[in-house]
Amino acid sequence: MSNPWVVVAATVVIIALSAFFVAVEFALLAAKRHRLEDAASTSRSARAALRSASELTLLLAGSQLGITVCTLALGAITKPAVHHWLTPVFETWGAPFWAADVAGFVLALIIVTFLHLVVGEMAPKSWAIAHPEASATMLALPMRAFMVVTRPVLAALNGAANWCLRRIGVEPADQVASGQGPEDLRHLVEHSVSVGALDVAYSDQLSGALDLRRLTVEDLLAAPATPAAVGPGATAADVQEASRASGHLRILVQEPGRLPDGVVHVRDTLLLADDASVADVTRPVFELAADLPLHSALTSMRETGNLLAIVARPDGAAAGYGVVTLADVLRKLLPRTTATRVA
Repeated sequence: MSNPWVVVAATVVIIALSAFFVAVEFALLAAKRHRLEDAASTSRSARAALRSASELTLLLAGSQLGITVCTLALGAITKPAVHHWLTPVFETWGAPFWAADVAGFVLALIIVTFLHLVVGEMAPKSWAIAHPEASATMLALPMRAFMVVTRPVLAALNGAANWCLRRIGVEPADQVASGQGPEDLRHLVEHSVSVGALDVAYSDQLSGALDLRRLTVEDLLAAPATPAAVGPGATAADVQEASRASGHLRILVQEPGRLPDGVVHVRDTLLLADDASVADVTRPVFELAADLPLHSALTSMRETGNLLAIVARPDGAAAGYGVVTLADVLRKLLPRTTATRVA
């Protein structure tokens, strides 16, 4: 290809295609999925970007294939043409043919490599990283069209790569992990405290909140003890006396040796006569499973409006239950507050 204008045009097209594939690759890696999801409701391109993000390894295979083809095309078209143009120039300067040929080859390689790296790779990479969602959305539809045409080849290449990974004990992933897990956040909190970027008081609160994901209701139960309770035939005076003795506002109603079947708030007995039965102001007791995650227990108590719940102990012993209050959960969330647990 000796026509210089044809070579220049082909070079511009090849470098532009290389820039396209590089930008697609880095845009999908840097884009936040939730932002693409927000835009997907009104943008076809954003929906295409989301589909690409769901099969990321296939998209990366397409990007790498495109970049490789562009690199080979530059080596096959641009470099020989530049070499062919430069060699006579060095000969006119008095260099022997072999020296002019070597100098032309080296300089052509430098020029083509510079154009490919700087214009075809580094510049689009920086743009895609600086504007990940915008670039991913802008380039999604043409990349999806390319993947439709080359999908069989990409699937074969991706399958071969995954086979190699499994042979060395690595399980391939189709999506980039997003967000931070509880342990990642815990390490971040600990590091922030160690470098003085976070106050210890806030660290305790954040650590307590993270604990809600791994703790269960059973972790709030103290050693077995006698709860504040009255019998089924208790009067208002009995409930008030139990409240004064225990310091608790909510008193369980239970028969000896059995699980509580009700709870009375001392406030509801204040307008009753001392010898009046508390049956009419007794409410059903709220129950929680011992293995229920603490965050689920907090949600259940908040949604049902129950501030106290009984928990059957897994050992199944007589009187094998504990009492958990919403205050217990909150004290676990705010560990700098001294927690008092009721067994």
